[in-house]
Amino acid sequence: MPDDLPEEGELVVATVQNVKNFGAFVTLDEYDGREGFIHIAEVASGWVKYIRDYIREGQKVVCKVIRVDREKGHIDLSLKNVNAHQKREKLQAWKDEQHANHLIEIALQKAGIDKDAWMTAWGSKLIDKYGSLYAALENMVEEEEGTLPEASKEKWFKEVLTVAKENIVPSKVTVEGYLMLTAPGKDGIIRIKNALAEVKRYRNLNISYLGAPYYRIIATGKDYKSAEETLKKGSNLVIKALVSNGGVAEFLRERK
Repeated sequence: MPDDLPEEGELVVATVQNVKNFGAFVTLDEYDGREGFIHIAEVASGWVKYIRDYIREGQKVVCKVIRVDREKGHIDLSLKNVNAHQKREKLQAWKDEQHANHLIEIALQKAGIDKDAWMTAWGSKLIDKYGSLYAALENMVEEEEGTLPEASKEKWFKEVLTVAKENIVPSKVTVEGYLMLTAPGKDGIIRIKNALAEVKRYRNLNISYLGAPYYRIIATGKDYKSAEETLKKGSNLVIKALVSNGGVAEFLRERK
């Protein structure tokens, strides 16, 4: 579970409880229903004549935390400082985490294990390592015991893994670029093929021929960071192999 209070600048999911002319009172879904307040000046950019044109009771909203009084427990929020992309991303992450919690509860019930005790012993470790329970379940589906090696021996692991495999489809992010490869001489094409063979060990990397001298290189990963790292490593391997063998190689983000 998150800390008792959010941090300034954090995006939070909230449920609108009470709308007044001067602002709206909300409860924070990820912080055990703690109350937060959105002043009318933070509801929308520009002048707000009727606040209910923008926010209403029962609505799920994504807000940015702008001030936290930790002594009094007051939390001030902004609705206008969250763009559409941030809202979609945050709501999806929140829904995924709700789904993960539900699946884990089902699995732990089958294993006869108390959820609160499990969160203290194992859930917190998974969140620390992967950032969320949903991300941990995704990894569990892909790597099984690689999630937490010591956890694979626990009696709950098999139940959680089974439920995760039945309900979780690991997300994939794809990034791409282009390799411009040339090699002089009659054996030029062979040297290019040998250079491309350097990345065969990468399961999540694919290279296709587009027409001399261009090749498309596509990398997949659990997130953009890991996909970009794979793209970079794979491209560098091909470039190094071809250049060291008398060829010319260049990585391009977009085809010329």
